[in-house]
Amino acid sequence: MRILVVEDESGISNFLKQGLEEESFAVDVADNGKEGLNLALSGNYDLLLLDWMLPGISGIEITRLFRKEFPDTPVIFLTAKDTPDETVFGLQSGANDYIKKPFHFEELLARIRVQLRGKAGVVEKLTLGPITILPDRHQVFKGEEEIALTQKEFALLEFLIRNKNKVCRRTRIIESVWDIHFEYNTGVIDVFINSLRKKLNLQKEEDYIQTIRGVGYIAKEL
Repeated sequence: MRILVVEDESGISNFLKQGLEEESFAVDVADNGKEGLNLALSGNYDLLLLDWMLPGISGIEITRLFRKEFPDTPVIFLTAKDTPDETVFGLQSGANDYIKKPFHFEELLARIRVQLRGKAGVVEKLTLGPITILPDRHQVFKGEEEIALTQKEFALLEFLIRNKNKVCRRTRIIESVWDIHFEYNTGVIDVFINSLRKKLNLQKEEDYIQTIRGVGYIAKEL
């Protein structure tokens, strides 16, 4: 399970990242509202942990915008606000739960597991034409044939399919798949795209992964 933590206090975010990773979660961290919103809208997360008060865009606004695209992904607020009115306001904005700072990690962990309980035992399946991905099992099929991909090829294909029918810019791909957040030669993406097309045996009439010249790529149903 992948969790996004949006928290501007580095001590708290580092503590959460370390603790959650020790519990076998994959964790990404953002320290401001704009970055947090961009990551959240990538659709790569099973749960969001949001501070209420953030630089740029508040946790409330992130939740409202996120809910328009992802109505079912759990959101938990981490905040010092704790009046009944504030709690109700936070939940009405789209949050599933609310925990007051300071908090005990074990309590937060229990709340996270409650929100993710509905996903336990459910095999997630992503599709693009004849291509099927089972993310939890790290399996890819084209029709009935299983295709062997490297970890990075799999991550790239999963990212594109999770963002199906949306143009994925090169910078966003390199940040999300390679976890590189500085200026970098994005030509490596082309190498992996070519490898995916070859391994998936995509013919010209099967242009499920399309190049947007000068911009990036899009996974698109034909």
